[in-house]
Amino acid sequence: MADISDSAARAARDLRVVFSRLRRRIREVAQNTDLSPSQESALTLVGKHGAATASALAAAEGVRPQSMAATLAALDQHGLIRRAPDPEDGRRQLVTLTDAGRARIEGNRQVREEWLARAFQDRYTEEERQTVLTALELMERLSRP
Repeated sequence: MADISDSAARAARDLRVVFSRLRRRIREVAQNTDLSPSQESALTLVGKHGAATASALAAAEGVRPQSMAATLAALDQHGLIRRAPDPEDGRRQLVTLTDAGRARIEGNRQVREEWLARAFQDRYTEEERQTVLTALELMERLSRP
């Protein structure tokens, strides 16, 4: 890392640490104790992918198909997903969200967003919020290919 400035290395390190802490805190805000973190993650994944097979979800989540099967079974018991035969291959099943699953994802998203907005409102001045917005515009470059 000889060609990387000290400020770039520090920014990378500090950003990673802050984002990790913030991600953990945001997850805690809407944490419902009836699902494990892996079940919450899988539920969100099903919501993003729409109809998907268990093996596709396992690949997207980076887990073994057996682990995803157990996770989906738990979500099914909670009434958050449904399974239906794949119209293109009747041997496979497609997993989708139930209305309860969609409501849970939306509720969690709303609670997290409200917590974050309230934290910005209560902990920062208007000038500081504008600084954060400017920094986010700059950081947007990091998310581009």
